[in-house]
Amino acid sequence: MRTKINAAGPGRPRRDDGGTVTQVAPKAVTKRKLQRPRLYKVILLNDDFTTQEFVALLLQHVFHHSEASAQAIMLNIHRTGAGIAGIYTHEVAETKVQQVLELAQQNEYPLQCTMEPDDDGKSEDE
Repeated sequence: MRTKINAAGPGRPRRDDGGTVTQVAPKAVTKRKLQRPRLYKVILLNDDFTTQEFVALLLQHVFHHSEASAQAIMLNIHRTGAGIAGIYTHEVAETKVQQVLELAQQNEYPLQCTMEPDDDGKSEDE
């Protein structure tokens, strides 16, 4: 007994046994709604020992801020005690925190950096 293999795909013509061509209807496509990943704020904490210049350079190097943006964020951190360096997905935020802590330690600064969920960034349908 021979098994027939249908090479026609959805929307392609197919020959039936009688030699006539029939149209194969495409199958219904179900769409899944993807959820946006949760975002996290990377927060730098002010201290009395880490220089403002080091914080500004860190914001430029690790977080890719412009010099003007880095200066504004650094001054906000200095005045308020903490400031958001950036908002990222969990894995990226973890990496940024680790980079900041390693660079601070290498340069013998006690700078602290944390991350927390960004609840402001929730989409309307959550």
